[in-house]
This record gives sequence, C-alpha cells and structure tokens, in this order.
Amino acid sequence: MFHRAFFTLIDLIIPSIMAYFHTLPHASTHVLPEKFTYPFYYKPHPLAIMASEELQNYLVHQTDFKHNFGLTADDDSTPIGKMFGVLVVKNRAGEIGFLAAFSGKLAESNQHAYFVPPVFDMLEKQGFFLQQEERLNEINRLIEELESKNEFQIAKTDLSHFVHNKTERLLQAKQTLKANKNERKNIRIIQKELLSSAAFEELEADLIKQSLRDKHEFSVLSDALKAEEHKMQFVVKGYENEINALKLERKTKSNALQNQLFDQYQFLNRDKTPKGLREIFETTAFGTPPAAAGECAAPKLLQYAFTNELIPICMAEFWWGNPPISEIRQHKNYYPACSGKCEPILTHMLEGTPLDDNPLLVNLADNRDFEVVYQDDDLLVLNKPEDFLSVPGIAIQDSIYSRVKHQFPKATGPLILHRLDMATSGLLVLALNKEAHKKVQSQFIKRKVEKRYIALLDQIIKPVNGEINLPLRGDLDDRPRQMVCFTDGKPCRTKFEVLAFENGKTRIRFFPITGRTHQLRMHAAHPKGLNAPIVGDDLYGHKAERLYLHAEYLSFMHPTTREILEFSVDPNF
Repeated sequence: MFHRAFFTLIDLIIPSIMAYFHTLPHASTHVLPEKFTYPFYYKPHPLAIMASEELQNYLVHQTDFKHNFGLTADDDSTPIGKMFGVLVVKNRAGEIGFLAAFSGKLAESNQHAYFVPPVFDMLEKQGFFLQQEERLNEINRLIEELESKNEFQIAKTDLSHFVHNKTERLLQAKQTLKANKNERKNIRIIQKELLSSAAFEELEADLIKQSLRDKHEFSVLSDALKAEEHKMQFVVKGYENEINALKLERKTKSNALQNQLFDQYQFLNRDKTPKGLREIFETTAFGTPPAAAGECAAPKLLQYAFTNELIPICMAEFWWGNPPISEIRQHKNYYPACSGKCEPILTHMLEGTPLDDNPLLVNLADNRDFEVVYQDDDLLVLNKPEDFLSVPGIAIQDSIYSRVKHQFPKATGPLILHRLDMATSGLLVLALNKEAHKKVQSQFIKRKVEKRYIALLDQIIKPVNGEINLPLRGDLDDRPRQMVCFTDGKPCRTKFEVLAFENGKTRIRFFPITGRTHQLRMHAAHPKGLNAPIVGDDLYGHKAERLYLHAEYLSFMHPTTREILEFSVDPNF
C-alpha cells in the first residue's frame, strides 16, 4: 500500500517537472562543460546556443500567447521586446534538456505553459498583492479626485487672489498711514511758528488723536483681513488634510506591501539554503531591493532547477524583439545577467557551484607595453594598446597610470588628464607635474582639446556625415552600461564623417564635442544614433577579437611653451 501511494505521488510530481523540461535532441554530440557559466560575462556554450535556438523557434511558431515583440507589421499594439533565458539541465534520469524563462511578465501574465513559473507570482488573482494594489489604486483615484475637485480648485484660487489683494491693501494702508504722519509733521513745523503755546498744545493733542485713529483703523483692517484669510485657509486646509491623510495611508500601505512582497522572494542555492531579497540586498549599495528584483530570467531558472532536483549545466540570456527606447538591445543578441538586480541574487544562488573563471579578472595587458609618442619635462603622450586599463581597476591594478607612476617616480600630481576605455586604443596624454596638469586639464574642461577617433561599424550606414545629439546617463541597474535619457541624461554631442565602406562595414571618423562615458559606443549603436554598433563592442554589439575604436588624433597647447602640439597615430585595423 505504501509503495503504491509513493509511486502515485511521484507520477503526479514528475509530469509537473517534465512540463517545463524541454529535450535537446542532439545534446549528446556536445561535451558537457566542467563548470557552470559565469553569468556576468560569458560566451554561450554550444548547448546553451542550441537551447536558445529551440526557444527562438518556439517563439516564432507558438500560439500559446499573444505579445507584440515588434517583429511583424500586422500588430497595432505597442511593441515591447523581452529578455529570455535558457538553462541547460540534467534531470534525475540523466537526460539533458533545458528550461526556459522570461524577464518580468509576458502578455500580462507570469504563468505560461512553456516557461518555468516565477519565484513568486504577484499577479495571482486571489493573492495579497493584487488585492492590496487595488486599495492603493483606489487611494490614488481618491487623491486625484480630491485634487481636481472644482470646489477645492476654486477655494485655492480665491485664497491666492485674496492673499494678493490683502498684500496690496495693507501696502496701500501703510502708505496712507505714512503720508498722514508726514502731513502731521509738516503741520507741526509750520504751526509751531504761528500759534501761541496754548493753541499749539491744543493742535498737538488733536494731531495725536489723528495718529491714534489712523493706527486703530489700520489695526482693524489688518485684523479683518487676517480673519478672512484664516477663514478661507480653513476651507483649503480641510481638503489638504484629507488629501495628506490619504497620501500617508498610501505611503504606509505601499511600504508594508513592498516589504511583504520582498519576504515572498526566497532564493535557493544548490544546497537549498534560502535567502530573502531584503537580506540579499542589505549589504549592497542599494540597501534595499530595487524594483523588479528577482523577476529576471536567470533567478527564475535556477530557482526552478534547485527546487526540482535538476542539475544546472550552462545558461544564456538573449533579447527578442524591438529594443527599449533608452537601452541598446539587439534582437537575438546574448547578454550577461545585470549587475544591479541579478548579481547579488545570483551570487547567493550560485554559492557552492563551480563557475567558469571570471574573464574580467584576466589582465590582458600582461607582458604588453605601450608606445611613447612624445615626452618632455611636462608631458608624456602615449599610444595605449587596446585592452589596457588607463587607471587601476577594482580587480586589476596594472594600468597606464601604475606603470607611468613606476617609471617616473619623481612625477608629481595626478598624472592622468583624460581616460580611454580599456578596450579603446590610441593617444593618451599625461602630465608629469602639478602645474602642467592644471593647465592642460583646464583645456580639457573648456573643450579646447581637439580629439578624433577612428572606428569600424558593423554595417553600412546611410549618412556620410552629421552630428549625433543623445543625452546619456549610467544604467543604475546594469553598470557600466549607459542609457539614453532625455530627462536626467548629460548632454552628449558627436560629429562624424564616413571614410570608407569595407566588406559590409563602415570606416568612420568621430569628433567628440563632449566626453561622456561610452559616448562614441552609444552614439554608434543606439537606433536614434547611427544604429550600427562598433565592431567588437561586447556591451552594445557583438564581441570580436578587439573593439575597433582608436583615438587617432590629439591637439592642445603646451602648458609651458604655449606651442600648439599635434599628435596622430593610425589604428592597427
């Protein structure tokens, strides 16, 4: 009886697991990786690519849901691209297959037959989240209703007009008071010479009475106006108190709901050790979990695998559909897990799991050197190789700065005047003393330094010259990536001219007017820019043997001789 019941339970559980376990027909043709994917910087394993292609084939032909990814012209709804993920796993029978997931929600739902469920489904109809969200929406409606109520708007307008008129009336009354006072003063001066002492005393008494009367009338007017203002303020305050009470309720309920929601997200690692969102993020720069933390594809996939005794082998995430307005995402491109939301979560979930080495910890500049283009007592101009840090990083200290500091121990000042991305090659100028640093840095700040870059774009572009003007700011959820932001972004301007077309690619010259982080890379790749990533751009395009971006030209005034210096170095591509 016991055995029969046991196998009945297994029969109920296994189909549930197998519903999300998708087979990989030719998995046996590939050698399994010895370690799991390092999720924050990776080249997808062939098995992960195979699984991704299976998922992409499903997305093309599926009829399970309707969502406009922006890939067809027959849908009038707003196109929204989506990040998808695959996790290649081994089940208890030793079979190799994969799980699939999406980030956020898909077609207004968290539950789909092909994809693993979320860690917590906040969209469950009978769940606390939707019920409490309904009350928050009701509070928002009441606040909006009160704030736009005609009586409230009239009361505020009347009060505003009254306060303005009150100020004018009091000012006019004060001016009258002052004029009467001056008139009495003149009367005293004139009449004192004309009247007898007794008559002047009588006049003085009458003038004092006039002064007291004027002050009394001003006081009566002031008190009356103040009383009327308080009466009108009472009406306005009544509405404001009601609105503020609702706002306080909204804030209290929103914070409580957020914390209750955070507590539902308990993430497992391979030892099934749970850890909640608040505990995960309390030691990060955020302090508290950012919005939508835990809703990305990678945590969903690992949670399902660890919950159901599936062994993770490798993973990959790719973008499907139209890019977001502010970020650069290309259809079918693979992307690492984000640093802001996912890195703290995945660090816990992958604890104890052997991972591929972090490529970002490898010093690609080891055993390489830089070319000195110019040197005197004030300046050092170098040709920095690609994949060479300008300044020390968190994990890698070897850099242009550290090497120059070592080679020129008597150099004073900060040395570094400007930077090039690690992946960018080309001209870099350093100051060997404080005075030179101050004078040349001033030229950079005032944009008096001329700079030119050569790049190779991954496709043919139509405009042969022009200017790109797209404001940028850092992506707080996924540093060091940048994003276009027309509200909070810093102004960024780049001029360009096409030099040649080569084998389906564009050789181009950039003239940066401003100097923001990843400016040229973003202006090249973004759809509102040139919509053509620089070849080898692993952040905004496709990885290659190097980033094809080179700082070819620099011109500035020498800090001592005041001579205009010009330097030019051709790229090695």
